[in-house]
Formats: sequence, C-alpha cells, structure tokens
Amino acid sequence: MFTIKGKTGEWEVVVGLETHIEVLSKSKLFSGASADYNPTVTPNTQVSMVDVAMPGMLPVLNEYCVEQAIKFGLGINAEIAHSSRFARKQYFYPDLPQGYQITQATTEPAVVNHGWIEIMSDDGKPKKILIERAHMEQDAAKNKHDMHPAKSFVDYNRSGVMLLEIVTALDVKNPENNSYITSPDEAERYLRQIREIARALGVSKANMEEGSMRADVNVSVRPVGEKTFRTRTETKNMVSFKFIKNHIENEARRQVEIYENGGTVSQDTLRYHQDDGSSSVMRSKEDALDYRYFPDPDLLPLIITDEQIERIRKTMPELPTATRARYIEKFGLPEYDAARLTETVDISHWFDTAVGDKPARAKGVANWMISELFAHPENYDITNEKSGIIDGMRIITPSDLAELVDMVASNEINGKQAKEIFIKMLDGEDGTPRAIADKFGMKQITDTGAIEKIIDEVIANNPGQVEQYKSGKVGLLGFFVGNVMKASGGKANPAIVNELIKKKLG
Repeated sequence: MFTIKGKTGEWEVVVGLETHIEVLSKSKLFSGASADYNPTVTPNTQVSMVDVAMPGMLPVLNEYCVEQAIKFGLGINAEIAHSSRFARKQYFYPDLPQGYQITQATTEPAVVNHGWIEIMSDDGKPKKILIERAHMEQDAAKNKHDMHPAKSFVDYNRSGVMLLEIVTALDVKNPENNSYITSPDEAERYLRQIREIARALGVSKANMEEGSMRADVNVSVRPVGEKTFRTRTETKNMVSFKFIKNHIENEARRQVEIYENGGTVSQDTLRYHQDDGSSSVMRSKEDALDYRYFPDPDLLPLIITDEQIERIRKTMPELPTATRARYIEKFGLPEYDAARLTETVDISHWFDTAVGDKPARAKGVANWMISELFAHPENYDITNEKSGIIDGMRIITPSDLAELVDMVASNEINGKQAKEIFIKMLDGEDGTPRAIADKFGMKQITDTGAIEKIIDEVIANNPGQVEQYKSGKVGLLGFFVGNVMKASGGKANPAIVNELIKKKLG
C-alpha cells in the first residue's frame, strides 16, 4: 500500500483519472471532414463549415463513432445506455469556435456507464477499478503560440475529431470498497490497461507521445483509516506515464504538508511543469460544477438497440487480459513473457501464427521473439506475414521463426547454429532457415557412429585427463565435451556427446 509518512501519521492518496482517447474514424464526430489528424498535415486543410461553426451549419452524428464507443464500453464491462443525449458545454476559448463543446452532460447517462477493469494492486493482488462513464465529445482545435513573437495561431484540423472521455468512479455509498486508484504505480497500470483495450479493439491508437491519449489527474489525500474523501485538485492534459506518476506523488506530499500545517486544500486546476516536476495554479474552482450544460437542440437523443449492441459484441477480438491468461494457462509462459507478447494485437497475432497448432513450440517462439526479434524491429513487420525484402531489409516471418524453433527442438541444429542462421537472416540471406542451414553446412551431427569416432580420438589424445576423470575429477567432463565439439566444428549434438563420453569414461 502506497502511503506518505507525515508528522501526524500515515496518509493515503486517492486518485481519479479522466482519460481522453482520440477515436479512430475516417471522418469527424459531427462532420464529413477527415479525422486523420496528425501534426504533419498542413494546418486548416481538414476542416468543414461545421467544424468552424459557420452560421446555419448543423451537426450530423457519425454512426461509426457511436459504434466505436459501444465497442470500448463492452471492452470495459460497462452498461450501454439505450438512450442518451448530447449537450453543449459552455466555455469560451480561441480553440472552440462555437463557444461551446458538444459532449454528454455529467448529470445524465452517457453512452457508456458503470464499467470496470482489473489491474494488479501494489500488494500483488487483482484489483477492480470502477469506471463511472465514458462519453463522446468533440476535440478542440490546437492553439499555436510559438510561430510568431506577437501572434497566436489556431489549427482547426483537430476540431471536431471524436474523443472518448473515460472517468473513474468513487463508490461514495460504500467507502470500504477500495475500487479506486491509490498509488502512482496503480495509476500507470490503469492507464496502460485502458491503452491496451483501446488498441486491441481498434478504437484508438492511444499514443500519449502523439497526443491521442491524455489524462486529467485528480489527487486528494486523507489519513489512513479515514472513510470520507477530501478536496481534490485537478491537473489537465498530462501526456506521459512518468510525469503522471511524478505529479501524483508530489501533489500528495504537498497536500499532506498543507493539512499538517493547519491549512486547507482548495479545489484548484493545476498546470504541471515538466522541467522540475512542480505544479502551479491555473485557476481556482469556487464550485465543482464550473461548466454550464444544456441540451443541444440540433441533435436528437441517441437511441441504441440491443440488436446493435449484440452485433458489435460479436465482432470483438480477444482482449489482452484474456490473451495473457491463455498464454499462461495453455502454454505455461511466465507472466512477463505473456505481457510482452500482448503489448499489441499485432504482436500476439504474430506469436499465435508462429505457434500454430503446436503448443510445444510456444516457449521457444516466445524466447526468440522477446530476446532476439524485438531487438531488431527493422527486420520484421509485425503486421506482415509474407516473406521478402522490404526497403532493402529481410523480413522475418512467423513461419521463419517457427521453422527455426522446430529445427532446434528436433536436434537438426543446436542453439549456437540457430543464432548463426538468425543473424544470416538479419543480414538479408534469402531462403528458409532450413535452406540456409543446408547452404552453409550448419546441421548437427546426430550419427552416433560419427560422434563416437571423434570421442575416441579426443580420449586417445588426452590420457592424463582420462586418468584424472576416472580418479574422481568428474568436472573434467566439460573438457572432453568442449574438445569433441571443437573437433566437430560445433556440429555434434551436445546431448549425444555428453551421453557417449560418460559411457566411454565409465
């Protein structure tokens, strides 16, 4: 359990997260303009009249965006509202041309409600984190303040792209229910799980570095054992796991110090400073409801049927948590390996393709992927199962790795030879692993007669070591094995060599 030791005792932290993910769709939430927003696109070239609030322009809801929201809701075990409404959230800023944001009011049901995901708590036990809602809303435009010494600019390409805002919940009615985030590490695990689900379902890239995933971080503290929740602060638009963890701990310590010095924490909106990890007040909130919502008169209520929900449910892939459990249970993989192999759906699909219908191959494939393949990202295309040369580089495929693993398992080659074959593939050598082994004469010698001849020569050339071994220095076994392997050019099967030497030396 993460606690902060103060002068008056131990304090615990309570963390709430409002996570925004940019939803993948061809067009924006309420217009037909391209939603393929990225910083390389020329500013203000993917904008419709709706996006910049030209008079008389009416929003038209994108049905695909609604389906993406439903899909994500099912992925977090949530209830899908059969009826919900859009509202206008009023505030004035240059990046919001209407003077309001079309969203779903917090006082009414959203399209997604009452969900949960499971993370690992700090004490190593599964922990359920409650999610109050996930609602659809427009993204704002992007202000640019670094292009001119005296002017600011606005790029409306991002304006109107759909965001899904995912809000964690506190079980106020049951304060004993510890179903919320209570440490910086739990916050990171929660956000990574949200990212995994969004990516697995194809709902969002959820890339913090690119800005397609960001979080507002709410922090409060209370003495360990206290059941009521105290005043929180909110820090907007954080885009780094490292910074989020750092801020939670620093802000919690700051609040503890205020309380222990007899002060009170005010409900402020903070700005995080990346250079030194400090924060400063952007604005104070006199009331928690600092925005004004009213129903959007241009949009009808959103009606979702059971048939729509079930149709979407049937299209959903296996989620990362289920895939990890399958790898651990079916293949006996360690938790670390299972986690690495489920970082993206493409990676787990590549692994499953390589394993095929041979479960015994799984551990070998996992080892090679994690220790070797991931170290050479330029030499594999995780979304491409076809062999060949792309941009001058040999692409290693699931079938390549499967064949290499099978060759080691069947004693066609040893581990050293397998590594040599792998390096040759990295260097662009054409052909399957077996073809490369044949071409360069790298197959193991498994003929016991041929190996016995080599062993007999080694024994005959080292009578002194033979005498020492027979007198009890069994550690010399490695000496004989090494010499046999050297004499065979590394091709003799080590297991057969060990067995035959022990027989011959008694």
